[in-house]
Amino acid sequence: MSGKEAYQKLTDLCARGEHCQHEMTEKMRRWGVSDEEQAQVMARLIDERYVDDARYTHAFVYDKIRYSKWGRRKVEQALWMKHIDATIIRQELDAVDDEEYTAVLKPLLRQKRRSTKASSDYELNMKLIKFAISRGFTMDIIKQCMDVENEDEFLD
Repeated sequence: MSGKEAYQKLTDLCARGEHCQHEMTEKMRRWGVSDEEQAQVMARLIDERYVDDARYTHAFVYDKIRYSKWGRRKVEQALWMKHIDATIIRQELDAVDDEEYTAVLKPLLRQKRRSTKASSDYELNMKLIKFAISRGFTMDIIKQCMDVENEDEFLD
């Protein structure tokens, strides 16, 4: 595939949704576009603002937290796998306040508490912590959500 064809396909793709530089480069590599043409196409996509890693990261962070119910660590890892610059990742994740994470995690823990069988409170809490960690939440957020003084509030 030529660079011009790749550019056309990628602009169509970018017009429909946000994509990062790594995704675009991988697509061109799979299509057999030469390295030189890949660099030219990427430079043009960036210049014309079809691809912007900061904009992509912003959308990715908020989508994964709000809709997929992911925690900070899982989002961070997914962005790292997409070769997003660490400063961009840190900037976007730091912009999300703890209240947003707790607003996502509390209902997840309530639901998981109802469906989890345990022989003691300790075992139940360990299972809930393990679940929250697997969703990418940090221990400080998990602790905030589990340190509910009124047990009835947590079960509602």
